[in-house]
Formats: sequence, structure tokens, C-alpha cells
Amino acid sequence: MNRIFVGGTLGALAMYFLDPRDGRRRRARTRDKMVHAARVLNDAGKVTARDTAHRARGMWATTRKLFKHEGVPDEVLVGRVRAELGRVVSHPHSVEVTAAGGHVTLSGPILAEEVRPLLRCVRRVDGVRAVSDRLAVYEDSAHVSGLQGGHPRPGSRFELMQDNWSPAARLATASAGAAMLLASTRARGGMCALLGLSGGALLARAATNRNLMALLGLARASQGIVVQKTIDVDAPVEQVFAFWTDYQNFPRFMHNVREVQVQEDRSTWLVTGPAGVPVQWTSKVVRLEPNSFIEWRSLYDSTVKHEGSVRFQPNGSGGTRVTVRLCYLPPAGAFGHAVASMFGADPKAEMDADLLRMKTMIETGRAPHDAARPAPRES
Repeated sequence: MNRIFVGGTLGALAMYFLDPRDGRRRRARTRDKMVHAARVLNDAGKVTARDTAHRARGMWATTRKLFKHEGVPDEVLVGRVRAELGRVVSHPHSVEVTAAGGHVTLSGPILAEEVRPLLRCVRRVDGVRAVSDRLAVYEDSAHVSGLQGGHPRPGSRFELMQDNWSPAARLATASAGAAMLLASTRARGGMCALLGLSGGALLARAATNRNLMALLGLARASQGIVVQKTIDVDAPVEQVFAFWTDYQNFPRFMHNVREVQVQEDRSTWLVTGPAGVPVQWTSKVVRLEPNSFIEWRSLYDSTVKHEGSVRFQPNGSGGTRVTVRLCYLPPAGAFGHAVASMFGADPKAEMDADLLRMKTMIETGRAPHDAARPAPRES
């Protein structure tokens, strides 16, 4: 069975790369991707080495402080405390900090739910011996100018509980995942499967720096692949907006959009995916501002979770600046995106080409010949 699978895989790869018409282009693209990947890995190795060295020096300095009790100047202590305020307080500029001989005094307005996290955080600052609470506590920010705006702060969280991991944490996690995979080769039964799955998950999480839900395609579209492009079109905003709100125009300038069917407030899209596989989804416009903004989102049962927006702005020279932002989560998540990229499905490059065709079509009035529904060539 394994030989049949390997033989079939090799045959499919040979057909893909040795195709008489597109094989040369595919081989060149794959070679470019490998060169780019090598450069990325080289840069990542340098960053990881530097981050690991810095963290090692920090840990050594922290360990030395455990055995050396030295006084901290008041201005240094105030700086350390202020550096921690932004982690737990939504309005750190409103909190006043003073220090005298290791005794820290806090004053100023603060929200009630942030008092205890703030005091707990300040007490952990190196050099703080005591904390005096002179804060003015408010249940809400109404009628308090110093508490207007701001964003809630999650506080300090363990490195591996954060969405983005540092290079050193990714290196440590990848090493642990590799060790678990190696151990799975010697284990048996359920322990082998458990070690293999856990090790593979850790390796994938460390390599991509994405949470496991996004890797598996189970997260929100906003947590997936994000592409944003801006282009200027030599046409008034009203004309460009009308062009975008007529969905039948999309197959005329987009390379992979084969068909769009509109039913009341939603539309069904048929798109050519990687290796020519058709993909279909249904989307709905959730926000529309005439001649200004369009925002859409795919429905829950769509094959590809995605959401996006298009903003139309005058560019000052009689034309329109179009800004497109697309977030999508392909089937199988980041794994599916990686496989699709190997077969030439590069969303950034494709969006560049599609927007250029859109620009040409609006400015000249002629549909391009390389779109999904090309214009007939003149004899």
C-alpha cells in the first residue's frame, strides 16, 4: 500500500513539473520559492540566535540579583514601575508614580477593576519594598477626563499563552515537539499516537507562529491570511463604486472568478482553486456606504471562510484610490494555504494582477484577455 501511495505521489509530481506547456514555469516558480524560503530561514535563524542570547543574559542577570541586594535609585525605580503600567492599566498616563527609598506611592484616577492588578504588578517590580495606594477609584469613566478612551489591558501572560511567540519561545517549543516526535517512534499503541500528534502540533505552532485553530481552519477569517492592496484608478469615485457593485464585472477582470450568481442580499461565487479545483462560497454584504465603503463576509457554511472590505477615496487628481483588504481562512487552515502556495496559488500576486486588470478595464473600457471570462480577441 505504501509503495502504491509513493508511486502515485511521484507520478503526480512528475505530471505537474514536466508538463509540456506549464512545466517550465512551474519549475522556475518552485525554484524561486525555495530560494526565498532559504533566505527567510537564514534571517529567522539570526533573529532567533540574537533573541535567545539576550534572554539568556537577562536570566543570568535576574539570577545574580537573587544573591545581591543592592539599593535602586528612586528615578530608576519610578521608570521600572511606569514601564509596567501599560500592561495592566488602560490609562497609564493618569497614574502618578513617586518613589523614596524603595517606597512607591501611586496616585491619580483609575478604574475600580484595575486597582488590584496594578498593586499586584507593582509589588513584583524589582526594588519595590512597599506600596502606598492613594488612587482615586472610579466605577466607570463617565465625567472623568483622565479615563476617557484607552483600551483594556490583559496584563502579563505566560509566553505560550500569547498569540505571538518570541523567537526563543518558538525555538524551545520546536525542540520539544521534535523530541516528542522522536520519542513517538519508540513508543507503542496510544502513547505513540499521543506523542506524534502533540509533537507535530508543537512543531507546526512554532514554525508558523499561528494558533492551532487557525492552522486547522477552525478560527475566524480575521485570524487567517490577510492581504491588503491599494491602487489608483483614473476615474471618478462614482464610476469605480458602480463598477464594484456590479458583481458580473468580476469574472471580466479577475483571473480565477468563473461565475457570480446574485440572490437578493447574498451572492454565490465559483472560483478556480489550486490545481484547477473549483471552489464555491456564498457571501453577504454587511456594510455599504455609497461611493465610500463596501464590507462583506462569507456565510457560515462556505467552504472558504473569508471577509473583506473595499474603500473608495478621491486621490486629489480626479481619480479614485481603491484599498482592498481581504482576510481568508482556506480549507485545512495554514496547512491548506501552504499546499496551495506550492501549486502557484499566491493570493498577493493574484490580487496585484486582478487590480491591474480592473484598473485597465475601467480606464479603457475594454475587458482584458487573461481574465476568467476574457473578451473576444479581435481578428
